[in-house]
Amino acid sequence: MKRNLLKAICILGVVLGVAGLFMGCSKKEADSDKIVMGALIRNLNETFVANYAENLKKLASDAGVQLNLLDGNGDVATQLDQLNTLLTQGVKYFVIIPQDTAATEQMCQLINEKGGAAAFSNIQPSVEALKVGKNFYLASSPETVAGNIQAEIADEYFKAYPDKLGPNNTINLLIINGQLGHPAQVNRRQGAIDGLKARGYNVNIVAEQTANWAAAEAQAVMDAWLAAYNGQFNMVFAQNDDMAMGAVESMLTNKYTDDPNDITKDTNGDGTVTKVPVIGVDATPAGQQSIRENKMYATVLQDAVGQSTTAFELMYTTATKGTAIGTTAGGITATTEIGEDPATDPAILDQCFLVPFKKVTKADLQ
Repeated sequence: MKRNLLKAICILGVVLGVAGLFMGCSKKEADSDKIVMGALIRNLNETFVANYAENLKKLASDAGVQLNLLDGNGDVATQLDQLNTLLTQGVKYFVIIPQDTAATEQMCQLINEKGGAAAFSNIQPSVEALKVGKNFYLASSPETVAGNIQAEIADEYFKAYPDKLGPNNTINLLIINGQLGHPAQVNRRQGAIDGLKARGYNVNIVAEQTANWAAAEAQAVMDAWLAAYNGQFNMVFAQNDDMAMGAVESMLTNKYTDDPNDITKDTNGDGTVTKVPVIGVDATPAGQQSIRENKMYATVLQDAVGQSTTAFELMYTTATKGTAIGTTAGGITATTEIGEDPATDPAILDQCFLVPFKKVTKADLQ
């Protein structure tokens, strides 16, 4: 009896051991089937980029994707090292906000060697980068459009308040630039100036200076301008909301407002307590609140959620179906029109998914 019992126990042990082996194999197979995606983000200190990254995390969590998100801290070499590390670990699919356009072709070549794919946002990849293969995509917004929408907002303002214009339909403009040479800086500036001229204005740039996308730098720049150009300008364009709010804070601190005795009063009803309107870009939550409080006059939505969703869906589709060519991502199909780099070569238009900018005024927030 005891011998039979021992035999039964041994058989049970073998069965359980084999079952455990199969269960272990099944778990490993399930783990190996999980999509792993790398996210190379140039600098998480900027509001837009931070919002982009947060939405990526949510999308990955909802889709069951393992997301390895790395901050490049504004350094090209660091980002290339991060890419090589993830490639060595077997990661094949990437969402990238690159440090600069010049590095994107090299990044695509490295990824392509491993049979991978990437979607770029915010900083455009080069035409040559996208030509490395049909597994590379643009998921971003054409920056000249942002500048043109700033011009549209300014046009609407001066049509409503023509007494604010200078002689001969002149806009005396201050421009707070982002990082000089950054594609957004170059193209937003060009789009704004061209947009104003196309609407019939004479554009006099009183002063322009970089504030490197930062509120504190913009505040210091505006402090100096208020001392040098008091009363000589009638419009301020800032290339992101952080810098716009820095400029507004300078005006409030220096009481360059409708009512110096009460800087919260919009006495002329033009939608801003400052003497001249300040228009930003990004439509961050803080920027929108500033508009509601009659501080920053208006902004232009650069859709962090839209860009990150489009980039993520392009990579998820590529990982699951082999390609995202001919698909829709983030509700957007690839462009068919020649526009701003890299959407300037007909051969790669089907790789360019353009997320639209949108005008944001106080009326749009109500």
